[in-house]
Amino acid sequence: MEKSNVYFTDFHTVANGDGLAAKLKKLIRAAGIGQIDMEGKFAAIKMHFGELGNLSFLRPNYARAVADVVKELGGMPYLTDCNTLYPGSRKNALEHLYCAWENGFTPLTVGCPILIGDGLKGTDEVAVPVVGGEYVTEAKIGRAVMDADVFISLSHFKGHEMAGFGGAIKNIGMGCGSRAGKQEQHANGQPSVDESLCRGCRRCQKQCANNGLVFHEATHTMYVDPNHCVGCGRCVESCSFGALSFQSDAVCQLLNRRMAEYAKAVIDGRPNFHISLVMDISPNCDCHGENDVPILPDIGMFASFDPLALDQACVDACLAAEPMPGSQLARHLAEPGFVDHHDHFTNSAPESEWRSCLEHAEKIGLGTRSYQLIKV
Repeated sequence: MEKSNVYFTDFHTVANGDGLAAKLKKLIRAAGIGQIDMEGKFAAIKMHFGELGNLSFLRPNYARAVADVVKELGGMPYLTDCNTLYPGSRKNALEHLYCAWENGFTPLTVGCPILIGDGLKGTDEVAVPVVGGEYVTEAKIGRAVMDADVFISLSHFKGHEMAGFGGAIKNIGMGCGSRAGKQEQHANGQPSVDESLCRGCRRCQKQCANNGLVFHEATHTMYVDPNHCVGCGRCVESCSFGALSFQSDAVCQLLNRRMAEYAKAVIDGRPNFHISLVMDISPNCDCHGENDVPILPDIGMFASFDPLALDQACVDACLAAEPMPGSQLARHLAEPGFVDHHDHFTNSAPESEWRSCLEHAEKIGLGTRSYQLIKV
């Protein structure tokens, strides 16, 4: 397969020159977004509006820049995301919209409407066949996502506690799945509790949307209920004491492969274009109601017609960067006896795994990991 073109620009600006939003417009035009016939077409711009309390999500200015270019090309853009599986501020469309508004995303600030992809309760979905899928026959995708004529992903590239990082494929695959679709992708295995480390704080229980955790008063310890746990991993990431963990890398690998297949279902058969901003690289997903010191410095903006090549280019740029002092990544590397995996994402979240996602995405024809980086 031929190399895919990935276009890049950094975050440097010049006094009295173009700002970052203008640089983003220049980037996506150079990357060829104008080749897509937008005239009179509905264009879904998939992005993450950020959980309340989190400040590392992409600012509305960047969404506005993309929407403006789509409108210049004659398209009818709208921002979209699907509801979450876990408890938080985005588990139904009303809360999701209030969250988006509070984080600055309104039709006035972004220049286009905002639609929640899977409806009021996360049940408005379409069963989409996965061509070449090995783990998913039909992906459950939000209807408003699939109704679009053109699909554009605008991703905040950051770390992730299970998938290693969250980039274009995760934004598309996990992000466009309905609540049932998210559950299908996450249902790979169940965590276990190390009773010697459990403090009985119940913080993990507050993150469980499925009654998958039971607290025993007698032992003052949390237990996993195998009949209700869906293996989403929210409890694992919420525990500050390392008491919850998955016992096998296969859990993360299955999640990654299903996620890649969901992403393929979303983009197959229609024009698509992808943008990733590698900035505020938090150790965890923007789904968290908080964020931490970035693990790596801001790197730049990337764009491509190939979401897999885009993710690979972003990964390579991150792995070549130096860890940020005081970050979770730097703390881990400084711990006595810590095993250096020579991989920033694995070192930041040792239970995570990301390579299986890109390998499987290439296997099923989502794109190619070979790319040519073109600086704008």
